[in-house]
Formats: sequence, structure tokens, C-alpha cells
Amino acid sequence: MSRIRSVRSAAAAVATLDRRTFLAAATATGATAGLGIAFGPGSGSAGASQPATAHAAARRVVQAPAAPSTAGTTLETFSAAHGAAGYRRLADGPAWAREVRTEITGAKGGRADRRTALASFVQLTDLHLTDVQHPMRYEFLRSGRAGAWRPHEALTIAGVASLIERINGLRGGPATGAPLSFVMTTGDNTDNNAKIELEWFLTAMNGGRITPNTGDPRRYEGVQNSGLKEFWHPEEALRDADKKAGFPRIDGFLEAALRTVNSPGLRLPWYSTIGNHDDLAGGVYSLGHGYYTDFATGKRKLEIIPAAAAERLFKGTRVGDDPKGVQMKALLDAHAKDMRTVTPDERRAPFTQSEYLAAHLDPAATGSGPVGHGYTKANLEQGTLYYSFRISENMIGISLDTTDPGGHYTGSLGTAQLRWLERTLKAHEDDYVIVFSHHYSRSLDNMNRDPDRPGEARHGGDEVVALFQRHPKVLAWINGHSHQNEITPRGTFWEITTASHVDFPQLARVFEVVDNHDGTISLFTTLIESAAPHRTDFSDLSQTGLAALYRELSFNAPGASQNLAGDATDRNTELLLRKP
Repeated sequence: MSRIRSVRSAAAAVATLDRRTFLAAATATGATAGLGIAFGPGSGSAGASQPATAHAAARRVVQAPAAPSTAGTTLETFSAAHGAAGYRRLADGPAWAREVRTEITGAKGGRADRRTALASFVQLTDLHLTDVQHPMRYEFLRSGRAGAWRPHEALTIAGVASLIERINGLRGGPATGAPLSFVMTTGDNTDNNAKIELEWFLTAMNGGRITPNTGDPRRYEGVQNSGLKEFWHPEEALRDADKKAGFPRIDGFLEAALRTVNSPGLRLPWYSTIGNHDDLAGGVYSLGHGYYTDFATGKRKLEIIPAAAAERLFKGTRVGDDPKGVQMKALLDAHAKDMRTVTPDERRAPFTQSEYLAAHLDPAATGSGPVGHGYTKANLEQGTLYYSFRISENMIGISLDTTDPGGHYTGSLGTAQLRWLERTLKAHEDDYVIVFSHHYSRSLDNMNRDPDRPGEARHGGDEVVALFQRHPKVLAWINGHSHQNEITPRGTFWEITTASHVDFPQLARVFEVVDNHDGTISLFTTLIESAAPHRTDFSDLSQTGLAALYRELSFNAPGASQNLAGDATDRNTELLLRKP
């Protein structure tokens, strides 16, 4: 039997819930329906598109396209750095052009006049909403690796609120004007697998007030007031390593960073995919729930270790030689006397997979819908984190769980999920398919066994790619994890990896799928930044000012890669496919 579930069926399944929750899901039905609109250059309304409204459960709501617009996208402008060295300021920069890619099939003339929209949606990935005072963070590795800690991490909440504001302001698909129907997050929504971060994530996506502070409600307790020169101390005269690199002194920064943020919440329905930082300690270790809980909620915080030890641990982590965190536990025990005393907080406890599912299924977390954001009671009962959903009348979406519970930051699929994926693709041979996951194909090489299913084999990226190639209606595999833009032709489909919203260039991606009515399909990808201005003002510590500073600090972060934007062909594109 098909596992496809539309938003409409999700609403029906929760008919006993309160009227507000049902109406939110019903509104989402209207937003996801109605694609298949024909248009050409200059067609559609010149005004801003209006949100669709569901009038009755049995009726399909059609929303007319707006005129295509580059407003609010990197096709219009992109943040550019000024200066040649040291701490560099950002300002408005040149746009990124759209590149046509024909490695899979050629482009035919006149297609712009014939196009019909099949789908239009937005991808968010690697938000890494971070409790920066959490005891179980690996900032202490910065003594050996500059990139092990980010100077801008305290501003992740302000940054994501501004990104949501940008998405809400988009009039439609930049290439076609087709109404956007949903948003998908592709994992690493949280950073420390903490319950409070999960609460912040759901509140940010659905709208509401977030106070990004844990521990002592009156003061910050973390590395940025530790007195350690390895970390940027924005409010102190300390000549730390980052100030030596040109980072500014900003009085009031930490107080502002812990201040309540108001998220507008997404106006579109949104779906969720899990990542390794949502499921493992630090995104890496299968430490065991008891040990991790005790440390995460306790009063000890390790802030620095000798550089040689940090380098050694970092290298071991990169090659996956400590998936269960045995060496990490030993290190923490060895440095017990070196730890800072902080205020304990039960909200920092790690969440289990079932708690992750239950939080999404809570009626209070419905927002713009759908109920569960892709997950259902069946997922909770069966202990699964993968699902399929209806995108439009002739297209389905599939969200995979590529995190390996056995530990390490790379991923894989268990046999049960792979067999489910095979059945789902076979059952929907007449539908186009878009696949979502956190990990990209080359990072699916982790064969550590799931502790809860020790007899189950794990399967890697090559096997998954081959499966998709056997199903010609799979159009795209959309993912994140690498924090870098990359688009790769896979013979019959495109694999599209999008940069994060924690490391510069801090992006999300808009997708538009169209039938060219000439034997080809075009998949348009357009990158967007947050709504915060490119220019910063160190005296502006408003929510908007902090969101702008979040971007500029991320650009200047020591140890950060300067290649995450990818090449021009990995950014704004038209990707051609043969119509199966």
C-alpha cells in the first residue's frame, strides 16, 4: 500500500484536535495544491501573489502565479566583502547569474514560452540553532583548530528569524512566479541535540518569542567571557586571538545576543528532515543517553585543552575512530578539574528520536502545517524517521533518515529503510519524485551498526544513487551536510547540495520544477540570503542589526572555508532533464 500522505489526509487524521490546529492544516492544503499552471514571459499578475485559502476539503485551490522576480534573491545582489586583509566589512555586491546546465540533456529553444509549473518550494539546511552555553560543546578543540568554534554562534536565532522573514517576503518562484508551496529543512536543525534547541527550532519555524539563554538567566556563562585568549571576547579589552585578526569590540554584545527574539514563523507549510547534529552528541558521538544527559544538564563545562590533544582528537573524529565517544569520555574525565562551574539546566538534556517525533506531532507545533511536519503517529509507533508526502498532483516528496545511530558524522541507510524506499518508488512509478536527506551521497559511507538494530546491515551512497537511477522519474536528490553548494549530474537525476545557514555564505535555496513541453524538464535553483541588510553597524544591536552581524562575523570566522559558495554552476541554475 502506498505510504503517500497529503496534507489533507494529515488533517483528517487529526480531526479530533482543536479547531485552530485543523484550520492550520486545512490552509496548508490550499498552499500545496494548484500547481500545473501554464505561463510564459510576462504572464500572470504583476502584483504580489496572495496566500491560497482552502474553502472545502474536496476542492482544489488554484493560486495564480506572480510575475517572475529576482527581488530578494542572489540574482539581484549578494553580500560582498570590502578590503583585502584583516576583518572585512560586507556590503551590497554583484548578483550571481543563472547558469544553464545540460550535462544530462540539451536545452531546446523557445522553452521559456511553453513552460508549465510542476512544483515550487524552498530548502533550508544546517541551521544549527545553538545553545552556546551548553556544557557538552567541543569549543575546547579551538586550541588546535581555529574552526572548531564560531565567533558568531550566539546569533543563530536572530539569523534564522531573518531568513524566515526573507522566505515570507518572496512573491513566488524567481524564475517562473509560481506560488511557493512548502519549505523543507534538510537536517542539523539543532546543534547540540538539546531539548531547548529543539524547542527554539520549532518556535522559530512556527512563529513566537525565543530567549536564547540557558543556565543563569541573569548572565552569560560561556567561552566569550572566560578570559581565554583563544575566544573572541566582544565586550572586553582582552587582546584575544580574534581581536588580533581585526574582530571588533562591541559593548553590550552578549546581553543583546541573549535577548528575546521574535520569529515571524513561516507562512508556508513546512516539512522536517533529521540530521546528525539532531541525533548524536555534537553530531558525532553515540555516547549513551545517561552519560550525555548527566553531563549536558550538569554544572561542569570544559573550555580549553592543550593544542596537541585538541589536534589529535580532531583528527580522530575526522576519520571516525571513536563513534561511541570512548576517547571523548576519557578526555572529559581527565580534565574534570579544569572545568568551569556553570549553572545546571535540565532543558539542555538530549532528546531521543521518539521525543523528536513527539515534539513535531504536538498540536502546539503545527504552525502553518501540516500536523507533524511530515511525520505521523505511525513514525512514532514504529520508531522511524522517514516518510513520503504529496507535493502536487503528479509529484511526491521523500524524506530520508541518513543519520547513523551507531555514531560518526557521516551517514548511511539501514536495510529496513532501503527496502521501504524501494517499495515507495515502485508504488509511485507514475509520479515524479523529489528526494530529501541530510547527507549527500558521498558522505553516506558509515557502516557502524545501529545499537538498537545490531543485526541490520547499513547501505551507502553508491547503492542509493543506483536505486534512483533505476527509477527515471526521480528528478532530484536534495541535501546538505557539507555546508557547501554543489550540484552534480547523476545520469538520470540531479544531486543538489546546499550551503548551510550557519557558515558563510549563509544561504537557502528556492526550487522550481517545470515541464518545458518539448521532451525536457527544467529544474531551476535560486539561492537566497536572509532579509538582514548586508551592511552592518556595530552600534545597532537590534534583532535586525544582530542578524546582519551574524552574516559578517561568519564571513570573517577564523578557519572557515572560503569555498562554501561553490562554483557559479553550483548556485543559481537551470538544470535540464529528459522527461521520462
